[in-house]
Amino acid sequence: MEHLDIVLESVRGMLNTTVDITEKIPAGYEPNWFERTWLSLFDGRNELLTFTLIAFLMHEMVYFGRYLPFLICDYIPAFRKYKIQDNKEVTPAMQWKCLKSLLFSHFVIEGPLMLMFLPVAKLAGIRTTEMPLPGLQEMAVQIAVFFVMEDFWHYWIHRLFHWGPLYRKVHKIHHEFSSPFGMTAEYAHPLETIIFGQGTIGGPILYCNFIGSVHSVTMFAWIWLRLFQAIDAHSGYDFPWSLHNILPFWAGADHHDYHHAAFVNNFSSSFRWWDTIFGTDTKYHAHKARLAAAKTAKKSE
Repeated sequence: MEHLDIVLESVRGMLNTTVDITEKIPAGYEPNWFERTWLSLFDGRNELLTFTLIAFLMHEMVYFGRYLPFLICDYIPAFRKYKIQDNKEVTPAMQWKCLKSLLFSHFVIEGPLMLMFLPVAKLAGIRTTEMPLPGLQEMAVQIAVFFVMEDFWHYWIHRLFHWGPLYRKVHKIHHEFSSPFGMTAEYAHPLETIIFGQGTIGGPILYCNFIGSVHSVTMFAWIWLRLFQAIDAHSGYDFPWSLHNILPFWAGADHHDYHHAAFVNNFSSSFRWWDTIFGTDTKYHAHKARLAAAKTAKKSE
C-alpha cells in the first residue's frame, strides 16, 4: 500500500503542473528537429495527461492500423494461399464481437493503466521530456533486451494460464477464436490483459533499475514493435516474407496459430527457443511433419 500511496501522490502532483521546455534543454545544447517536435507536444501542457493521450492514440493507431493489411488480405483471393487455416472464415459477426470487447478493454482497462504508468515510470527512472533523446543504436539494444525479457515472462505466464482453473476462468476467452485474426491479439479477460501487460512495461522498468536509463521515446518504439509482433502472430497468415522465414528463431503466425488451433504447445510470444528448450513444441513439430508428408505425397500422385 505504501508504494500505491506514493504513486497516487505523484499522480496528484503531476496533474497540477505544466511543462516548460526551456527547463528541459541543457545549457548550450541545440535540439535537433525531432527533439524540438517532441518537446513541442508537451510545452505549456500537463505532462501526465499529454503523455497518456500520446500513448493511447499511438496504441489505437498502431493496433488497428497494423491489422488493416490483414483485413484487406481477407478480401483478396490471391492471398488465400497464405492463410494458415484456409478452411476457416473470418465473419463480420466475429470481427464485431472482437471489436466491441477491444473497445471496452482499451478505454476501461488499458486507458486508466496508461494514466498510472508515467508516475511509476518516473519513479523507476524512465525519462520523458529530458534531452537529449536516445540514439538509434541505444534504442535498438534496449528494445532487443525488452523483447527477450517480455518473451521469457510471456512464456511462463502463458503456461500458467493453461493450468485448469485459470484456463477455464480467464484464458479460455482468448481461445474463443481457434482460427485467430490480427484483431484478436488483445481479445482477452481483463485480468489476462493486466498480467501479460506487465511483461511489456516491466522490461523497461527493470532495465532502469539494474542496467541504465531508458527514454519514453524508446518505450513508445518498443510498444509499437510489440504490437506489430502480437498482431502478426494472430494474423492467421504465413507469407514467404514473414519474419520467421528469414529468422528461424522468430515465432510468428506459423508458430502461434498452431497454439490456437490445438490449444497446446507454443507458449512463447516472439521467439521459439523457450518452447524448444522446455519441450513444449513437440506436438507442433509433429503436426508440421504430417503436413510436409501430406504435401510430398500429393506431389507424387
